[in-house]
Amino acid sequence: MTKKILVTGGTGYIGSHTVVELHNAGYDVIIVDDLSNSSADVLDSIEEISGKRPEFEQFNLADTAKTDDFFNRNQDVDAIIHFAASKAVGESVEKPLHYYRNNLVSLINILECQRKYKIANIVFSSSCTVYGQPDKLPVTEDTPRQDAESPYGNTKRVNEDILHDSVKAYPELQAIALRYFNPIGAHPTALIGELPLGVPQNLVPFITQTAAGIREKLSVFGDDYDTADGSAIRDYINVVDLAKAHVIAIKRLLESKNKAGYEVFNLGTGNGYSVLQIVKGFEKATGVKLNYQIVPRREGDIEKIWADTTYANEELGWKAEKELEETLLSAWNWEKRLRNIQ
Repeated sequence: MTKKILVTGGTGYIGSHTVVELHNAGYDVIIVDDLSNSSADVLDSIEEISGKRPEFEQFNLADTAKTDDFFNRNQDVDAIIHFAASKAVGESVEKPLHYYRNNLVSLINILECQRKYKIANIVFSSSCTVYGQPDKLPVTEDTPRQDAESPYGNTKRVNEDILHDSVKAYPELQAIALRYFNPIGAHPTALIGELPLGVPQNLVPFITQTAAGIREKLSVFGDDYDTADGSAIRDYINVVDLAKAHVIAIKRLLESKNKAGYEVFNLGTGNGYSVLQIVKGFEKATGVKLNYQIVPRREGDIEKIWADTTYANEELGWKAEKELEETLLSAWNWEKRLRNIQ
C-alpha cells in the first residue's frame, strides 16, 4: 500500500519541491499550509510537474483544535515533514512573540497528535543558523550550537530541543532534523521556485529581481570581511538536491534505519561561496550584468559558514549534485517565467 506523507508548509519554496520529489518516489502527499507566505496556485504546478495532485488543507498548525481535527481525520498518515514556520529574520526581531507562538506551538501540536494518533515519524526543517558563527570551519553535526542571532534562529534551536527531548521521553517517536545551509535555485521546469512576498530577504531572489528590473540595484552588505574578496561566505545548495534529501530521510524513518531515535544531518554542498562570487557566477551563467553596490555590513550577519557533509553523504547516501551556475540559471529561468521575460 502506498505510504502517505503529510508535508506542512508544502506550498512554500522548499516544501513544493519536496512534494514533487515525494511524488516522483511513489508517495501520496497531503499538504497543510495557511498560505501566509505562498499561493494555492503552486498545487497546479506540482501536478503539472509530477502528474499527481497532492491533497490540500488550509489552516495554521498553531491552532490546536484544527490540528487535532486534521489528524483525527487523517490517521492514515505514515510520516510528517514539517516545514511550516514564519521565517523572516528581520521580522522575527520585530515580532518575537508571533514567531515563538507560531513556530513552537505548531511543532508541539504536531508531536502531541503524533502520540495521540500513533504516527511515529517526523522530519524537521532546521537550519545552519543554530551554529551561529562557528569557531572552526567547515561545520560538522557535532559543531557546538551557539546562541541564535534572531528569534527566528532561536525557534529552530528550541524546536530541535523539543524534538530531542520528546523522542527521549516517548520511544514510539523517531525524528530526523535536517540543518539546511542556503537553498537556492528552482525546479528545472521553471514551474516552481522561490517566490518571496515583498522585498526579498535572501540573496538570489534579490539578484534575479534586480536582473529583471524590479529592483534598481543589489546591495552587497560589506566588503571588509576576512574573506578573499571581503564579502560574506555561505554554502549554497540547489533546492532540488535539498528536496531529494527529505525523501531519503523519510525512507530511513519508514524502514526504521535511523540509529538513534533522533538524528541530525547537515545539508549543504561542502563549499563556501562569497556574495560577490554568486554575483559573478550569475552574470556568467545568464549573460546578464547586475547593477550592484557595496553597502555597510548588516547587523546579525555572520562572516562565513559552510558545511562538512561527510556524515550525510555516508550515512544517508545523499550528495548535492547540481553545479552552482546551473542552479543560478534555474533561478533566472524561474524569474523570467514569472515576469514573462523572453
